[in-house]
Amino acid sequence: MKRCIELARMGEGRVMPNPMVGAVLVHEGRIIGEGYHEWYGHAHAEVNCVKNVASVDRVLIPLATMYVSLEPCAHHGKTPPCADLIVNEKIPEVVIGCIDTFSEVSGHGIKKMKAAGIQVITGVLEQECRDLNRRFFTFHERSRPYIILKWAQTADGYIGTLDRKAMKVSNSFTDRWVHRWRSQEAAILVGPKTAIEDNPSLNTRLWPGASPIRIILDPFLGVPTTHNVFNNAVKTIVVTEKMGQEKGVEYWPIPFDEALLPKLMEMLHGRNLQSILVEGGAKTLQQFIDRGLWDEARVIISKNAAGSGWRAPVLTGEPVLQEQVSLDADNIYIYRNRRDY
Repeated sequence: MKRCIELARMGEGRVMPNPMVGAVLVHEGRIIGEGYHEWYGHAHAEVNCVKNVASVDRVLIPLATMYVSLEPCAHHGKTPPCADLIVNEKIPEVVIGCIDTFSEVSGHGIKKMKAAGIQVITGVLEQECRDLNRRFFTFHERSRPYIILKWAQTADGYIGTLDRKAMKVSNSFTDRWVHRWRSQEAAILVGPKTAIEDNPSLNTRLWPGASPIRIILDPFLGVPTTHNVFNNAVKTIVVTEKMGQEKGVEYWPIPFDEALLPKLMEMLHGRNLQSILVEGGAKTLQQFIDRGLWDEARVIISKNAAGSGWRAPVLTGEPVLQEQVSLDADNIYIYRNRRDY
């Protein structure tokens, strides 16, 4: 199952809104085939696993055990049901990491395989397999995207200067790491001050991978249309109280009141956007924190001090530190919301 998870991660950033899945076929302790879901709309892990069995080993398929990180699908989507493939290949035993709670699957794949006489074992490294697809599970179980907060702050807790002059906080290695993060998410969001004063591109120019859809909170359409977010290189959605007319931009009219963030999450869910990276500014980030609307927070702390400026957001409650990474002089702290523990 650990190998299934390793394989599944190879599809990171390329299979959304499908989950990442890895599969391994084993005969008497020897792996005879393995595969993973490589691209959205293409063959699933189980199909690639069977396809990759060498011709000399194909006679062993009906004698082998398939390990798969997520319950095989039982419905027709862009590809045929993987449960049918397993039944047709006469694989006698299937070991599943975790059940797929998506309504089209949820237990149906297991039921179909058991009806065909296949022995099915579930719950092997279950938490690790769920964590692998935490975006997918959050989206389907909570009816909203998986929310990641990200900011960079100085050693003394500042995110920017009071006069809004450019202040470089993170180093070039961390910058590339952040662009990798962007490539893994469906959407990226900033507030109006960040969009106006920083003029960000919000793309993945420092990392190979698709750029996320850009979401701009801009109640009064104050972001100049000459700014980078309107360059049409990536889809841009502006959340506003007015209606704009910029070509190629989608405008979502939402009142900027207490219901703003829940309504926005509802609309993102309706657009099948499974995850969102919130990159600033401090006020926007703190609004998500204060509403408890976050699943993960990634905080970059540099070795440099500013002495004064705009204070960085403050995580409230009891965030759980999951990981700490050092890149040159930057320390990256990754937290999860304790609600999930």
